[in-house]
Amino acid sequence: MKIVNLTPHELNFVLGDAEIKIPPSGQVARMTEKTEIIGDVDGIPIIRKTFGEVEDLPERQENTILVVSLLTAQAIKGRGRPDVFVIGESLRNEKGQVIGAKSLAVI
Repeated sequence: MKIVNLTPHELNFVLGDAEIKIPPSGQVARMTEKTEIIGDVDGIPIIRKTFGEVEDLPERQENTILVVSLLTAQAIKGRGRPDVFVIGESLRNEKGQVIGAKSLAVI
């Protein structure tokens, strides 16, 4: 099975003693985003974010899964894309920082 990483970051899966690293594909599937300033608090702008369509999500290919951001996966939920996955369980170091993942997940 081919795994295509459609995020801007390397994916690092830690499976027991083994690590599987999946580099970014160079293509990032993401939502279009619009921001509007709606006020401020002590000079700090408050914006409203709205999200539109998913961009740069390839068509389905046999024996290929796509790893995307959680927001992107949620946007296409129910659209018949069983090939779209997100990072499942995160693996954190002693400082609580994410250093890898233990699994993939479907939405």
